[in-house]
Amino acid sequence: MLQFDVSNALPFLPKNWLSSRLDGLINAWNLLERGNGQGGEFTGWVHLPENYDPEELSRLLQTARIIRDQSQVLVVIGIGGSYLGARAVLELLTSPNYNLFCKDTPQIFFTGNTLSSDALNELLDYVRDKDFSVNMISKSGSTTESSIAFLLFRQLLEEKYGRAGARDRIFVTTDRHEGHLRALANQEGYATFSVPASIGGRYSVLTAAGLLPLAVAGLPVQELLDGAAEAMGYLRTPGQDNPAWQYAAARHALYESGKNIELLACYEPSFRFFGEWWKQLFGESEGKDGQGIFPASVEFTADLHSMGQYIQEGERDLFETVVRFAIPSSSCLLNPKPGDRSGLEYLRGKDLRFVNEQARRGTALAHADGGVPNLLLTAQERTAHWVGQLIYFFEYSCGLSGYLLGVNPFNQPGVEAYKKNMFALLGKPGYEERRKILDSRR
Repeated sequence: MLQFDVSNALPFLPKNWLSSRLDGLINAWNLLERGNGQGGEFTGWVHLPENYDPEELSRLLQTARIIRDQSQVLVVIGIGGSYLGARAVLELLTSPNYNLFCKDTPQIFFTGNTLSSDALNELLDYVRDKDFSVNMISKSGSTTESSIAFLLFRQLLEEKYGRAGARDRIFVTTDRHEGHLRALANQEGYATFSVPASIGGRYSVLTAAGLLPLAVAGLPVQELLDGAAEAMGYLRTPGQDNPAWQYAAARHALYESGKNIELLACYEPSFRFFGEWWKQLFGESEGKDGQGIFPASVEFTADLHSMGQYIQEGERDLFETVVRFAIPSSSCLLNPKPGDRSGLEYLRGKDLRFVNEQARRGTALAHADGGVPNLLLTAQERTAHWVGQLIYFFEYSCGLSGYLLGVNPFNQPGVEAYKKNMFALLGKPGYEERRKILDSRR
């Protein structure tokens, strides 16, 4: 079970920080479990870990083996929730350098999340002389960035393997029934997986959107689901001992006290993209109606030498949530030779993981002394089982937090604003009147 520790935030919290929010938490919990609150039609993820279709999972694992057998590279095309979860888990369970070290599994590159011609051409050039497959992920199939990337890589596949050969190397994850991508996949005969209509993109990492790329990398996706199912088991129990209730209540209390920026931190570099996934999860879920905590992430100890000064002595409008893995995957014993003038003699005989832990403890105390509350979430190990628990913990806490704040945690109306302007400026049919308005503002 994940352990949540609020001790380094208690001086900043009112004495009744949890008890005074129990009524709100009970209401939020009921809305999540019953799926009858705002956006309740998008709460399919709440019970997904124990309801995942075993036949679908078996087909997914079989498809992953096909991709591994025929490809040196898998290009995963998606943006936001269509790729962040998969990349987060891939790097956290392997390494940010996965593509340098993978031997029996394909390299995996993520694209479709940019409109940079330089970035797209670089990857197109790289895979041109390699056997590669594509996993296109989009519920609607109409997202501009991903659609453009899919067009380019699909054309390259057809040039390289012919239309029939390309068909066997394109795998589509989309809505089960609707959308441009579903229609194209049906027309061309691509192998398809679906994201349930009841699960939004940022909550979809435990669907085929996340699981297929992870299975291609040879990761134990069943253990990931089992970990999430274990977290679901203890987080569905209401009460003050529920760590998701504690986290949601502490965040809400700190927000009401003026702490409107949350920094997610970890002392493992492989956690970086987990932070990116977490930022979308909370940013899109809470940032609406003029409300919400701004989610940011930092990598410690690296960012202590860049952002550390601001965190310690800047505006006092932030708090930290630190994710800790109690048992590191490896050890590194420090053994400086006497007289080598390294200045590290005091560390002789100590393991680097011990040094890292003392850096975490010292930082937490310094930041708390400097006016930055610290919340601590501890997982035992950096394994699929514990990462599955982390994913579900943050998803569930996010749902509770949104309802506690009084917003719909499952919509994102503001995301459409830039798209409408971009479509008008690009001349997309149906946006002519908006184009006139934008042209008048030059």
